[in-house]
Amino acid sequence: MRYLPLTGEDRAEMLRVIGAPSIDALYSDVPAGLLHGPEAFQAVAPGKSELQVEREMAAYARASRAAGDGPFFVGGGLYRHHVPAAVDHLIQRSEFLTAYTPYQPEIAQGTLQTLFEFQTQVALLTGMDVANASLYDGSTAAAEAGMMAVRITRRNKVVVAGSVHPHYRAVVQNQLGFAGIEVDLAPADPMAEDDVAARVDAGTAAVIVQNPGFFGQVRDLTALAQAVHAKGALLIVAVTEAVSLGAVESPGAMGADIVVGEGQSFGNALTFGGPTVGLFATRSKFLRQMPGRLCGETVDADGRRGFVLTLSTREQHIRRDKATSNICTSAGLCASAFTIHLAMLGERGLTHLAALNHALAGRAADRLAAVPGLSLVNDTFFNEFTLDLGRPAAPVVERLAARGILAGIAPAVLDGVEADAAALQNLLVVAVTELVTDEDVEALASALTEELSA
Repeated sequence: MRYLPLTGEDRAEMLRVIGAPSIDALYSDVPAGLLHGPEAFQAVAPGKSELQVEREMAAYARASRAAGDGPFFVGGGLYRHHVPAAVDHLIQRSEFLTAYTPYQPEIAQGTLQTLFEFQTQVALLTGMDVANASLYDGSTAAAEAGMMAVRITRRNKVVVAGSVHPHYRAVVQNQLGFAGIEVDLAPADPMAEDDVAARVDAGTAAVIVQNPGFFGQVRDLTALAQAVHAKGALLIVAVTEAVSLGAVESPGAMGADIVVGEGQSFGNALTFGGPTVGLFATRSKFLRQMPGRLCGETVDADGRRGFVLTLSTREQHIRRDKATSNICTSAGLCASAFTIHLAMLGERGLTHLAALNHALAGRAADRLAAVPGLSLVNDTFFNEFTLDLGRPAAPVVERLAARGILAGIAPAVLDGVEADAAALQNLLVVAVTELVTDEDVEALASALTEELSA
C-alpha cells in the first residue's frame, strides 16, 4: 500500500475545517480507560532489524494459547462449533476471498447470488419475509433495528429487556443515545420474570428481547408480541446462537416484527472474537426502512435469471441525505461462510445439530447441578444455562482458566451490567456445543467440586 503522508499544515487545516482543536479531541467520546498512550506502540524498540522484530513478535504470539486446548464452556454470544474443512476451502477461492461491493452486477453475479442465497437462508431461519446481506455483527444489528423502529413508528423510546446480552445492551444504548433516542434498560436479572410489556408507553417505538436469552432461558414470545403490538410498538427479537433456530420456534412465528442476530455459529470460527456476521430480517411492509444491502432476483434482456442490488436509491452511496443507515458494507466473506456451512447441513442436518446441542447441554446441566453448593438457575434452555455458585463466580473462572478449564462467563464482570453487577456476581453462564465431550463435563464438575468445597 502506498504511503501518503500529510504535513503538519495539512493536519492543521483539516482540524480547522471540522472544528476540532486537536487530533486527541477526535477521541473524546472514547472512555479514558480504553485509550492507549504512545507507550502501547513501543513494545518493540526502534532500530531493530526485520529478523529481530519477527523473533520478538513470534515470542508474543507464543504467549497466547488458542482456546479449545482444554475443556471449553464459553459462549455468551459467540460459540465454538465444528466448521467443516470444505467451508474454509471454498471461501479461499479468489472469487469469494477478494469479492467486495457488487456495484456492477454484470461482473459480480457470483457474489450477488451468494448473498441472495444468504438472505434466503436467514429469512427461512427467522420466519421472516425478507433479510438483508448483511450487517457487521449481532450487537450493531440490534442498534440498527432500534433506529429502524423509531423511523417506522415515529416514536422515540426503545425498551431493552434484561434477557438481552449486556454487550448488545451497551451498543444499543450508545448508538441510539447518540441519535437522541431514549433507551430504557430493564434490569439484567435471570431470577426476575422478564416482562417488559409494562414498560411500554405511548412513546415507545420497540421492545428488544433475546431468545434464547443471555442467561439461557427459552421463552414463548407470542403473548409479549401481542401485548407490545396492542400498544402500537414493534417487537425486536435478538438471537445470538443461530443453531438454536434449528430447534426453537422461529421469532417470526411468535410475532416478531424485526429479527436480528449473530451468524458466527455457522461457518465462522471464534478467531479471538471476530470478524462475525450480523443477521437482520423483517416483514415485507417494513422493507424500505431496512438498513444495509439487499440483493434481489431478476431477469436480463434475454430472460435469463440474474441478481442485482435492490432499492439502492435509499443507500448513502447514491442518495446520502435519504439513507436509512450509515451502514455501507457487509460482512460478505463471513456471510459466504455462513451460507456454505448451512447449505452443507441442509434442513435435516441443522435440526440434528440443534438436537445434539440441546441433548448435550441437558446432560451437562444435570451433572453440574449435582455438584454440592451449586444450583441451576433457569429451568428452560437450549445449549446455554446459568449456574449459581453461591459465591463470586469471577475468581472461580480465573482459577479454573489457570488450570486449562474455560468454565464459562461470569456476567458480573461484563461491560453493560454495572448497575446489576451485585445481583449477578455469583452467576456463571455455561455453554455446551457439539464439541464438548463427557470428559470435559466431568473435568468441570470435578474442578467446581474442589472450588466450592474449599
